[in-house]
Amino acid sequence: MNSQLSAAITLLPLLLLLLPNFHTALADPLAEFCNKDNAKLNPGSSSRLAKLLSQLVAKAPADGYYATSSGRGRNKVHGLAQCRGDAAAKDCSTCIADAADQIARRCPGLPDGRIWYDNCFLRYSKANFVGKNVTDPETFNAKLAGLEDVVRSQAVKPGSKGIGKGETKLLPPSAETIYAVVQCTRDLAAADCGRCLAAAAAGYFADYCDNKKGCRALLDGCYARYELYPF
Repeated sequence: MNSQLSAAITLLPLLLLLLPNFHTALADPLAEFCNKDNAKLNPGSSSRLAKLLSQLVAKAPADGYYATSSGRGRNKVHGLAQCRGDAAAKDCSTCIADAADQIARRCPGLPDGRIWYDNCFLRYSKANFVGKNVTDPETFNAKLAGLEDVVRSQAVKPGSKGIGKGETKLLPPSAETIYAVVQCTRDLAAADCGRCLAAAAAGYFADYCDNKKGCRALLDGCYARYELYPF
């Protein structure tokens, strides 16, 4: 038998063994958050969550975004799925399907779950988080401003590669944490980087993100983002 053909036949079973693991590797998320602080979902909510996830998988890819709820009263569950704006429809669909499958596996029975991939983000919660502003804007904005100062000072330090990141906890009764990341293009001098990030915070955040629970600012020389979840 031809030696090349023999080698190919020998390798074929090995390749077939590896193929099932390929999708599993694709399904590994960038990050996940499962809220274990509260009581687990009751059986009624668990069945509603399964329906909610199937709705997100079916409907989010059409527009790259879908938010909905499932159930009533104490069994109600809220959810949101969104794909990256430049993701192809097929990639969006695959990503949301993976996200729904993995969040159910990784956050079994938990009341709040979030999962991140390169191409999409999915979240569900017993609490209605969709489209909500902060409930105490004065405290929130003061905490956010302090965090922005910290991450901006990191970004302008020598050797920082123009990046700064941090987090700060909100005051009780809120148990939430604000997470922030900023970065400048590395051609900018420290002073210019600082000015760009200050413009992002004082201008863009103030004008377009006022009292929102998360926001991003994309300027020519810098990027700034904050959220109430790690990213």
